[in-house]
Order: sequence, then structure tokens, then C-alpha cells
Amino acid sequence: MGASDPEVVPWAPGGAAGMAGAGAGAGARGGAPAGVEARARDPPPAHRAHPRHPRPAAQPSARRMDGGAGGPGSGDNAPTTEALFVALGAGVTALSHPLLYVKLLIQVGHEPMPPTLGTNVLGRKVLYLPSFFTYAKYIVQVDGKIGLFRGLSPRLMSNALSTVTRGSMKKVFPPDEIEQVSNKDDMKTSLKKVVKETSYEMMMQCVSRMLAHPLHVISMRCMVQFVGREAKYSGVLSSIGKIFKEEGLLGFFVGLIPHLLGDVVFLWGCNLLAHFINAYLVDDSVSDTPGGLGNDQNPGSQFSQALAIRSYTKFVMGIAVSMLTYPFLLVGDLMAVNNCGLQAGLPPYSPVFKSWIHCWKYLSVQGQLFRGSSLLFRRVSSGSCFALE
Repeated sequence: MGASDPEVVPWAPGGAAGMAGAGAGAGARGGAPAGVEARARDPPPAHRAHPRHPRPAAQPSARRMDGGAGGPGSGDNAPTTEALFVALGAGVTALSHPLLYVKLLIQVGHEPMPPTLGTNVLGRKVLYLPSFFTYAKYIVQVDGKIGLFRGLSPRLMSNALSTVTRGSMKKVFPPDEIEQVSNKDDMKTSLKKVVKETSYEMMMQCVSRMLAHPLHVISMRCMVQFVGREAKYSGVLSSIGKIFKEEGLLGFFVGLIPHLLGDVVFLWGCNLLAHFINAYLVDDSVSDTPGGLGNDQNPGSQFSQALAIRSYTKFVMGIAVSMLTYPFLLVGDLMAVNNCGLQAGLPPYSPVFKSWIHCWKYLSVQGQLFRGSSLLFRRVSSGSCFALE
């Protein structure tokens, strides 16, 4: 998770959500940021099914899930459904904002409180930096409870714009040609479907990221003003004018490239890894639970173990790949606030970076490429200014 739209999840950004069709017959990944579409099976037939030989349910097409006949977003219900998604996204964004706010301040290296001495599992003395809860209490002491929501407005606008963009793109470029992966497909056919679905999701994610990134930059800069107690960026419209005047049009897109790369690597890495694991390691012959949950008293209640395993595979792959792509998120957020006239983007907090590659190399040398990835147990790194006496 990072200082980006969860789209992304936390396994997020940002916003790197939407792992469509990560495996043959895969279920929907749970808990991710926006863009992830659940695949629901049709209801079982009304007649009684044999407990050991259930009739396979038909898989809904991508057209139906995206607003075709019978879908939740079809016809007159489409605007209502889209508004519902925007409202739900706004609620999640507001609730998670304090977490992202603290993470961003840690990412830029702002440590206003000294570390405390503790012991690890081996009994050795180590220095621990304040956790999220301690850091949040400090922000409340300085700015009050409302201070935990600094920079929320542009972030809400950014996420809403991203959601609307994805919905509009699905209407302009409907995924009519995309077939859902089935466990009846051979390896070559299922791989082609995964590649096609991932390419389509990557296109939507990249376009929505580019359009929403200027608001993301404004949100980041509003939040890091806590470091130097500045008030340079106080509103969306005034911030747009300041950025355009001082940095030009390119100022709205600083840090965009590492975010895009992180989204692309996340989507392809997660979908392909989950697909190959599901294809080679998940046994479709294990389809019923021991003893058979489906019986004459409860017809149609058979539980597919293979489907459940595939669902967990996508979930685990999302976490693993998001950890590997975290440096892209960190570099993108640091570039968004670097050399913008705020104390958090200037020495001694940060050098003035020439490019995102320069920023990556600097963090790599310092051993700080995963700074801010943990908010609970934060040990003082060897490159930190703190040391045991």
C-alpha cells in the first residue's frame, strides 16, 4: 500500500487493481482497489442435482458483466451503478486517508519523534520508530483530528475521476471480444485469454492513471506541507494555477512514469503468475468437499475446492507482487513532491533529483527502496541517522 489510490489496494497504488482473469476458472480477488470485477456463477438449476455429479454452471460473459443485457450496469441502471461505485470509493478513500497520510510522511523521511529502544524475537536490543498509531496521535496533537484528512479533497476527486474514466472507456471500448477463462480451455487457449484480458485492463488503468495524476500530485503536495508547516497548496484550483505557473504543464505529471510502470508490472506479474500456478498446480479433479456438501436436502450446494484455491491464489499473488512493485510507488510519490518549493522535497529531507531513475538509484544506495512499506513494526535501518549508543 502506498500513497496512491488503492487502486489500488492496497495491493493498490492504486491503483494497480483489476487483475482480470488471472487463472483458469479463477474467482474474483477480494479487497483490492478499484477496477477488480467479480465473476459470479449463474444460480444452480431448480431441479435436484446429484451430490457427486453437479451440473456445471454457465460462466457469464464479459459483455454481461460490463452492462450487457441482464447485467447490473445495463440500461437505465448504468448511471446509478456508476454513481454507487463512486460513492463507495469515496467512503473507502476517506476512511483510509489517515493511513495514507502517515505513510507519505514516512516516505519523505519525516520522523518528528525519536525512536524507542526495544528487543526483537532473538532478545537483541533494537531501535523502533513510532508506529502508525503513535504517528497519528502526534498529527492530532499538532493539527487536531481534522489534520488527519489534509489533502483529502483532491484525492477524492482523483479517485472519482479514475472510476468515471474506467466506466466511460468500457462504454467506448466494450470488451465484447474478450472471453472469460474456463477450466475447459487448454493451456494455449487460456493463456491467450489471460493476455487479452490483461492487455485490456492495462489500457484502462494507464489511461485513468494519466488523467487522474495531476490531482494525485496536488494531494501529495497538500499532505507534505505538514513537514514545513507551509500553506502553499491550499485548494485545488489555486494549486493548479501555482503548478502551471511555476513548472508548466509537465509539473502535473511528475512521478507519472514510475507509477505507470508499477501498474503494468503489477497487472502482468500478478495475472500471469496466478494463471501458471492455477494451470499447473491446481487439480480440477478435486471438485467436491469430503462427504459432499451437496445432497438431496440441499441441492446445488456443492463447493468447488479448485475454484476456492484459485481465488486464494489470486489474492496471495496480489500481495506478493504489490510488495515487489512498492519501490515504483515510493519513487513516484517522492518525485511528485521533489523540488516543488516545499521543505519535504528539498535538502536535508531529499536531494533534488534529476529524474525518477536518479531517485531510484539514490534510494537503492541508501537501502531505502521500501521505506514506508511497514507502518507497525518499524526498525531503524543501518543508513538512518539514529544509532544505538
